[in-house]
Amino acid sequence: MEMRNALALITGASGGIGAATARAMAAAGAKVVLLARTQSKLDAVAADIRTAGGEAFVYPCDLSDADAVNATAERIKAEVGVPDILVNNAGAGRWLAVEETDAEEAVAMMSTPYFAAFFMTRAFVHEMVRRGSGRIANVNSPMAYLVIPGATGYAACRCALRGFNDSLRAELRGTGVGVTHLVFGEVTSDYFENNPGSHERIPSIGKMIPVLTPEKTAEYIVRAIAADKDEIVRPLMMKMILIFARLMPRTSAWLNARTGWQRPPLLP
Repeated sequence: MEMRNALALITGASGGIGAATARAMAAAGAKVVLLARTQSKLDAVAADIRTAGGEAFVYPCDLSDADAVNATAERIKAEVGVPDILVNNAGAGRWLAVEETDAEEAVAMMSTPYFAAFFMTRAFVHEMVRRGSGRIANVNSPMAYLVIPGATGYAACRCALRGFNDSLRAELRGTGVGVTHLVFGEVTSDYFENNPGSHERIPSIGKMIPVLTPEKTAEYIVRAIAADKDEIVRPLMMKMILIFARLMPRTSAWLNARTGWQRPPLLP
C-alpha cells in the first residue's frame, strides 16, 4: 500500500508504539489520525508531527466503549474521511494468574486490545470494502502464540485478537482490503511501568531476545503495511522462538514454565 497521501488512523497513539508509528507514517507522507484517551498526550504527538511538516488530526476516545467509538468514527468520516490504513495498536492488561484477576479487570483486559480493535474495524470496514481498498493492521504480542504461566487473562485477550485478525483476513479476501498481523516482542515503553509485576513474569529464557525501541517497531510496521504483508514477527529471534513453539509445543511450554512464573504454594 502506498503510504504517501494515505489517511492512516492509529489507535493507542498517545505514546510508545502508537506515537512512534504516527510519526513514522507522517514522515512517509501519510496524513495521520490519532486516537487514545488522553487529549493532552495526543496533542503533544500531533504537535511534533506538524512541526516536522506533517498533517495530524486528534480524536480522544475511550476505545473500549462501542458507542464512543461509533460517535468518534462518524466525526472522522465527516471531518477527515475514511482511513486507507487502520492500525489497531491500543493495548493494556497486567500479567496475572486467574486467581489474582478480579472480574472487572478480566473484562477490561478483553476490552483493550480485543474489543477496541473489533469496534474500530467495525466502524470503518464497510466503507473500506465499498471503496475496494485499504489495510487493517493489528499490533499483537507473542502471547497470542506462546503458553506462558502467570498471565492467563492477558494471553486470552491476545489470542482473541489473533483469532479476530485471521478471521477478518478470510472474510475480506477478494475485497481489496488487506489485513496484517504485527507481532512484536518486548518494546521499551511505559507499559511495564504502568503494569507493575508483569515484567518479572517474562520467562528468563526470553532474556536472549533483543528489546525493540518504539521507533524500530514503527519502522517495521510501516514497511509491513507498505509491502502488504499478512504477518510479521520481530525481532527475528522472536520469530524463531514462535517457529520452535509451533513445531515443538510441549517442549516450548515446558521451557516457559520452567524459567517463568512459579506458582506459590497457596495464592492469597
